[in-house]
Amino acid sequence: MAESPDLAEARRQADEARTKLLASFDDLIAYRRRLQDKLKPGHLARDAWGAARDKSVDLAEDAVDAVRKRPVAATGAVAALALFIAREPLMDLAGNLMSGAKKKKKVKKAAKPRDQVEEVDE
Repeated sequence: MAESPDLAEARRQADEARTKLLASFDDLIAYRRRLQDKLKPGHLARDAWGAARDKSVDLAEDAVDAVRKRPVAATGAVAALALFIAREPLMDLAGNLMSGAKKKKKVKKAAKPRDQVEEVDE
């Protein structure tokens, strides 16, 4: 018995669909494996480190460009930041200088009357 042309065409189409389905299934399995590799902690950490490194390079380049465009403003900003960070030690230094200046004034005032004492003849 010979197959009818319609039946032969239907078998050919079924075989073609099966082949496409199996290829799609293989692609899906390969994709799942690649996704699992990407989600491994070591791979995620490496990607995060790379992204952070790239972002920091971009920020540094932007900062250099900003300083080149406005060097005076950048210097003022850095000075203000340094003063803010060092405010406690600077306040202590100012307090020590002021208390040292007061002590010197007291010592000078106390020394003058002794130097100017007149000798009395008896």
